[in-house]
Amino acid sequence: MSASHKHTHAQWGSRLGFILAAVGSAVGLGNIWKFPYMVGSGGGSAFLFTYLFCIALIGFPVMVAEWMIGRRGQKNAMNSFADVAAESQRSRSWGLVGALGILAGFLILSFYSVIGGWAVNYFLSATSGTFSGMDGDATGALFTSMLGNPGSMTLWHTVFMVLTAVLIALGVTKGIERAAKTMMPLLALILLILVGYAMTQSGFSQAMEFLFSPDFSKINKDVFLAALGHAFFTLSLGMGIMVAYGSYLGKEVNLLKTATIVCVLDTVLAMLAGLAIFPLVFTNGLDVGAGPGLIFVTLPIAFGNMAGGQIIGILFFLLVVFAALTSSISLLEPTVEFLEERTPLSRVAATVVTAIAAWAIGIAALLSFNDWSGFKLFDMGIFDLLDYVTSKIMLPLVGLGGIVFAAWRMNPKVVREELEISESAMGIWNIVARFIAPIGVIVVFVYSLIA
Repeated sequence: MSASHKHTHAQWGSRLGFILAAVGSAVGLGNIWKFPYMVGSGGGSAFLFTYLFCIALIGFPVMVAEWMIGRRGQKNAMNSFADVAAESQRSRSWGLVGALGILAGFLILSFYSVIGGWAVNYFLSATSGTFSGMDGDATGALFTSMLGNPGSMTLWHTVFMVLTAVLIALGVTKGIERAAKTMMPLLALILLILVGYAMTQSGFSQAMEFLFSPDFSKINKDVFLAALGHAFFTLSLGMGIMVAYGSYLGKEVNLLKTATIVCVLDTVLAMLAGLAIFPLVFTNGLDVGAGPGLIFVTLPIAFGNMAGGQIIGILFFLLVVFAALTSSISLLEPTVEFLEERTPLSRVAATVVTAIAAWAIGIAALLSFNDWSGFKLFDMGIFDLLDYVTSKIMLPLVGLGGIVFAAWRMNPKVVREELEISESAMGIWNIVARFIAPIGVIVVFVYSLIA
């Protein structure tokens, strides 16, 4: 850190603020469409039980490990890894794990902001009644038209990135925490309103059966690995986020209890999203297997042809924007924290520099849908390449490095002190953190590369 730049490390204003920020990071676009669909196609509650099992044995310990490293180091992800390693008389080269996580979060933000821009665009479309009377061909053409218009995509990508940067520039308590305390309750309220409306639809009972009726015959290797992978990725692991958030955490917070609350809330909100979405899908005879197209192509058909559809569409896309923002601010934070601590840049300056750099890469990503569609690297466009490299390579490697470091290289006395657990509980932690969780992450990593 530059001697000319004095930096006082921030702290969360409250445990509630930290929990809401962590949940907000976890609750992103994937929770709105991907998780409910995975539950339905993977055997309903049978998939859900599999997912919860994977959360408990893989996602939970990796998240605790990242928080623990961040809180112990009280610095950005790179320095926290390095300093905690030095404290345990290990090589400071472990800081490279944190550095890779920071880079992963930065790269994800660049194309995630593009999708966030789509959400802002569709929110405004809903408010103007654009979806009114549209059929499948019309909504498909609307989405295709958006992808084919680099000017429009750039505008909304820019708007979304500016919103993200403003919240981060305000700081940990005035920016991230205040945003989480505002947006997360609103997000939950909108979800409950949408679920209440969905309960009045004829397809609600069919949706309940789709989501919660167990069909164990659907549980196979692919479904199990999908549950395993989603359990890891849904909690924002391997991106430097949880290390950064942990670095702002005080000693009074019990990591294990808090991690349990975050995992439960993340899962509950994802299930509520399913209860809000699928009754509309079944009532209107839409495609439950539309995947990412469910948000931008399939659901607008329902919003444009049902009673009160404009209001429901406005609420839904506002929900999507909130979910995207709570994740994007967490993606920007690790790099800003790193620059603020390692360079003479102030928080505002670090935010501006990082946001502009991520925005520029995002421009290249959005152009891969139109003007640069013919440009391929490893047979992938820039958007798909960024997604592949981060989700399938960088995140598993960082997550694996974090749990291996916490379980095998950190001083056991330090671990026990941070977790506040007994000798017998420490034994259970060691079994899960040293063997089960790393093996799970390795399985996700290998399968994602060969799938």
